[in-house]
Amino acid sequence: MTLRLMSVHAHPDDESSKGAATLAKYAAEGVEVLVVTCTGGERGDVLNPAMDRPGVRENLAEIRRAEMAEARRILGVRQRFLGFVDSGLPAPGEPPPDGCFALWPLEEAAGRLVALIREFRPHVVVTYDETGGYPHPDHIRTHEVTVAAFDAADQADRHPEAGPPWRPLKLYYQGGLSRAWFQTLHDAMTARGLDSAMGAVLDELPDEPAGLEITTRVPCAEYFATRDRALLAHATQIDPHAGFMLHDRDIERQVWPTEDYHLARSRVPVTLPEDDLFAGLRTEPQTPQVPGSGAGSGAGSSAGSAAGSGMASSTVAS
Repeated sequence: MTLRLMSVHAHPDDESSKGAATLAKYAAEGVEVLVVTCTGGERGDVLNPAMDRPGVRENLAEIRRAEMAEARRILGVRQRFLGFVDSGLPAPGEPPPDGCFALWPLEEAAGRLVALIREFRPHVVVTYDETGGYPHPDHIRTHEVTVAAFDAADQADRHPEAGPPWRPLKLYYQGGLSRAWFQTLHDAMTARGLDSAMGAVLDELPDEPAGLEITTRVPCAEYFATRDRALLAHATQIDPHAGFMLHDRDIERQVWPTEDYHLARSRVPVTLPEDDLFAGLRTEPQTPQVPGSGAGSGAGSSAGSAAGSGMASSTVAS
């Protein structure tokens, strides 16, 4: 059986900063991987001073598509734009701009992703949690759209124009770039007598409430260099001399050699914790939901809730 993974993101560059080593690892192992990018990033800033020059801001949408194409090539994955317009990051109290992704009706927006799910037929879908990872309206909307599409994709009476139903089996939320990750790298570097750029990052990060529990840690340290190349392909967004790019990669491989996830839904039995997004799927042939069967979101167990209630080592049935 050929396994398939869909990773849904808000903007170009998100796929390279969140879970990119996982994508490269699975692609190298023969998994079919599709990155879905909800918007074109048209309202993004130019975050790399070297790219803040005439002609860049005026052509940002085209440039970001070219950057996305190069990052996709480096990761060895497929990629599709969902076709929505970037919402930007409105100031407090300022409404999102007309026609942007954040303002699209949820059911209509989810319908586009349902069509891609039914076309690509992923076994596993990955996106952000309900916070979006940070409070950007496009990240929050990406979560909402992905969850709605995950639930609707196998229901023949929903979005019938989008093709025959398909039942994705597991839904994960990204758990990377946590405060714990930054703190661990900062502590490891300072303990070795090295300067750490993570201190400044930690000063800017809010304290995280106990929330998203990590259920799944995917070992992928050998693909961190691939991740970094993909990140640098997004030259308008990534300053190679600042932030994330400054920590020692060998230390990262030693102290945090995984990318981390929260299993939010599973329609197959699972045992937590996991080290593989396809745990429970590698030995069973999977077929799309039979049209008209109408199995809905109620078929999925909440593996994340089970983990949070102390059942992390038990089997969670569908």
